[in-house]
Amino acid sequence: MHKLLIQLGLRFDNPDEERSFVRSFTLHDLGRTQAAMVLGAFVYCSFSAMDWILSPDAWAVATALRLAVAVLVLLPATLLLTRPSARPFAEQIYLVYCVVPGCVLSVIYVFLRPSFDHGAAGLIVVILFVSTLLPLRVPSFAVFAVLTWACFALFETIAAHENPGLALVNNAELGAAYALSFYGVAAREFRARRQFRTTQELQVETERSEARLSELRAAQAHLVQAEKLAALSQLVAGVAHEINTPIGLALTTSTAFDHDLARLRRTIASGQIRRSDLTQSVERLAEGAALVFANLTRAADLVHNFKQVAVDQATEDRRRFEVRSWLFELMSTLDPVLRRKGHAVRLACPDGIVLDSYPGALAQIVSNLALNASVHAFEGDRPGTLFIDVTRLGESQIRMVVRDDGRGIPRENLQRIFDPFFTTGRDKGSTGLGLHIVYNLVVSTLRGQITIESEESVGTQVTIELPVAVP
Repeated sequence: MHKLLIQLGLRFDNPDEERSFVRSFTLHDLGRTQAAMVLGAFVYCSFSAMDWILSPDAWAVATALRLAVAVLVLLPATLLLTRPSARPFAEQIYLVYCVVPGCVLSVIYVFLRPSFDHGAAGLIVVILFVSTLLPLRVPSFAVFAVLTWACFALFETIAAHENPGLALVNNAELGAAYALSFYGVAAREFRARRQFRTTQELQVETERSEARLSELRAAQAHLVQAEKLAALSQLVAGVAHEINTPIGLALTTSTAFDHDLARLRRTIASGQIRRSDLTQSVERLAEGAALVFANLTRAADLVHNFKQVAVDQATEDRRRFEVRSWLFELMSTLDPVLRRKGHAVRLACPDGIVLDSYPGALAQIVSNLALNASVHAFEGDRPGTLFIDVTRLGESQIRMVVRDDGRGIPRENLQRIFDPFFTTGRDKGSTGLGLHIVYNLVVSTLRGQITIESEESVGTQVTIELPVAVP
């Protein structure tokens, strides 16, 4: 029987899945089912009015039987389902709720006159109620059909008939009602099983998709962090290269100091020092000291500026800062990277623009745009110029325009330029996250807007509008 039900799509092969479906099917919309059970009890008792019309002398017995069924079986079964401990047995409770009144109905018709001549109509109402309003599965409905029809046939044989031919008509009508209801119950269960299986598959696929999405987000976060570190490493390399020059000169000058001082010591020790030699040595030492001081000052400025930029980019602290001085500090750290490739930077920013914002995020934006231009905008070793203009837009906003005179962006790529992982330089090691990071920082962190315009062989312009104070 189980194999037949599985082949018909009325049972799952997996026992756990079958139990899960039965629990879902029998308890789905339990409130509506309990309301239908209360309505069924009321209708079952209300048919005592028909009993009065058919047989007034037996009305009291029939009504007593109907009320007894309602009070002792139907209503308690309905209330029992409100207890969570009874819900695992919901299908058995439904079966008792259906079988008892169906069988007792045959007992009632024994007392009525003309007995079973009108019995089929009452039982068909019960069949209709059971097959449409209660969540019975095919096996349970089959048990209900066998028990109630057998009880009907049994009591029909001992009852008196005014028209014996109606027995055949009654059973034919009941057979048709059971067959149609059986088909309806099976079709409903079949659809419910298909929907349950689809829902389960969708849930599994959703969980799998969410897991993959989490992995993708983790990978994206890792790549974003790698992109940030890559940009910072370029700054480190550029600044290290730039610092190497003044420190190298200072080291060379200090070495020359040793030779000059050694020669001066020998001259003084000989006691034959001339005024011209002393003057020349002092002048060389003064010139060397000035050169050492200038180069060490240059190195110290670079270290200070780089430290400030690195701290800004590594933290997410919000603070007030003056844009012009901040921008010049930032570009001094980028200058070695750009100048090494022959690119020039032109800054235009009036004094007095103060932002209450996140300098780290803004530094990341400008750095990414500048480094992106140095990699993609200028082909080969062709030098270019990067223009950064900052202007006010009323009292509450500023506009920053970052423009280059490079090769520009093809029109078909402009719509995708901020998409994650979109790049035309993957063969050069690009990840396609630089401009995506810029877009997210502008929109999400700084609460601003960003647009990009480009014309091939002319250049690219990125316009960023930011609030003076981040909301």
